[in-house]
Amino acid sequence: MWPFTPSAFRTVVESKLAERSLALEKASTSSTSSGAPCAPDSVYLAASASTIVDHIASGQWTASEVLEAYIARAVLAQSTTNCLTEVFFDEARQDAQVLDKEFAITGKVRGPLHGVPVSFKDNYDIKGHDTTLGFTSRAHKPAQKDAEIVALVRKAGGVPFVKTNLPQTMMFFECVNPMWGRTLNPFSPDHTSGGSSGGEAALLRMDGAALGWGTDIGGSIRIPTAYCGMFGLKFSFGRASTVGAITTIPGFETIQAVTGPLARSVEDIDLAASIVVGQTGSGYHPAPVPWRRINLPAKLKFGFYTSDNFIKASPVCQRAVLESVKALRAAGHECVEITIPDPSVPMEIFLASSGADGFKTLMADLGRDPQQPELTATLTGPNLWGWFRSLLGWIVGGVLNDQMVADVLKAQKKRPVNEFFQVTTAKEKYAEKFYQQVWEHHELDGIICPVTALPALPHGAVTYLAALSCATILYNVVESPVGTVPVTRVDSERDAVTAEWSDPSVGSGHGSHLLEGLLYKGDRAFYNAKKMVGLPVGVQVVGKKWEDEKVVEMMKVLDAALGKRGFEPGSFKASSKASHA
Repeated sequence: MWPFTPSAFRTVVESKLAERSLALEKASTSSTSSGAPCAPDSVYLAASASTIVDHIASGQWTASEVLEAYIARAVLAQSTTNCLTEVFFDEARQDAQVLDKEFAITGKVRGPLHGVPVSFKDNYDIKGHDTTLGFTSRAHKPAQKDAEIVALVRKAGGVPFVKTNLPQTMMFFECVNPMWGRTLNPFSPDHTSGGSSGGEAALLRMDGAALGWGTDIGGSIRIPTAYCGMFGLKFSFGRASTVGAITTIPGFETIQAVTGPLARSVEDIDLAASIVVGQTGSGYHPAPVPWRRINLPAKLKFGFYTSDNFIKASPVCQRAVLESVKALRAAGHECVEITIPDPSVPMEIFLASSGADGFKTLMADLGRDPQQPELTATLTGPNLWGWFRSLLGWIVGGVLNDQMVADVLKAQKKRPVNEFFQVTTAKEKYAEKFYQQVWEHHELDGIICPVTALPALPHGAVTYLAALSCATILYNVVESPVGTVPVTRVDSERDAVTAEWSDPSVGSGHGSHLLEGLLYKGDRAFYNAKKMVGLPVGVQVVGKKWEDEKVVEMMKVLDAALGKRGFEPGSFKASSKASHA
């Protein structure tokens, strides 16, 4: 993009990287280079957020001791995955010392997060620190005050100490930008940590923070938590504040970005939600309805599907759903298979609305920065000549016989205001249709389904596979609260693709044959169980709009039904493929 001055860009990048390096040098060195935490660090790292508070409240631990353990682990996570952006250890140490002095005087903890080290996705404003979003144009412009979620965490006694990486524009589900570079999956340097809250998921999976916060407009909490073996929650819009959580499409309200916690246990998700839901400092947003304690019926009714019939989910992602269903049935709950209506329509609505201005607003901060190639396909669609888009749609739908992809392609165009209003109306009608045909027709409590069709992608694959986010975008369009629960890991033999499984004339769940061809066919197929062996796989736990508390309780039910499976705090063990970033 002109005018482009590489030297000016490099100057800003080098200054920000130097700042981070200097801050990292101030860290504790109490972890070994092998990745195994030294005692007593392992005790702190294996503790949930509530356990940390309990031990501090009983006088066994101090906030300062806990913080040092997580600082050391965060440094290791950074060297392994490149997950950090802004680092402020010294400031956090001062905060922890204040908490310790308060406790020494009063004998009481400040709040339910007293002494818990908390990380934040880079788009959260934290006073005195940049909110770059990975753009050099936003560098060296520190926030003047905390985002409301950050302020609520501090009020509860939490200790913010780092911010984490995200993708350029936050509109694709890998984690890379020209300023901070690429974040790697903790289990494999060849695969992404997901996005856009990818730095958060990588850090937390390596026990580099006790609790984290992200945002979600199309899967940005759910995809990285699934890719890294974490728990996450996308709130219903209006339940928790978004003030100070910066978006790259300000003014876009057809599909709302929401905040949400990422954690190493469902209990910590519950704790985080109880601190922020219905709480605000502005008096305007969100709805003044606090987190409620609810009792579930003894027998729940879940709907489930292994494929949305747009993009057939991989064997391992289907297995994760089926293992969840088996566990829930064994626990006495009812599970019925359901079908998603018009499965490509939510993706059409998302692209038609978010790209209505040709993504001009989305790219406003780009300035002199190079554009990430992962954005190429997304940004190209709305800026094609109309006749050429129509021709491509005809070829894809009429000649290649893939009408779903053709419809998605046709939806990507610049739109005048009257057409934008029509898209918003279409979104509302689809949400109503989904509620009637799924929730009311089946009388469901919740839904269990894949997060995406594949486990963590190889780096750069989202350039060609952005449509995989259809599985999560669906629930942004219908405004459901959604949690993620880690279930299993890729097995090279059990989860291999067979010729019969991928044959569109055999079995069910097939949708776009062009996209499925990219995923499963030939030597260059993006899904490869042997190369993905050991990667985590999770499921979505979906609830009705506003039933966020019920979603968390259903996550607890599923987590308990599945039993211990190595995703709890302190459980991380790097695979043989893991290496330093």
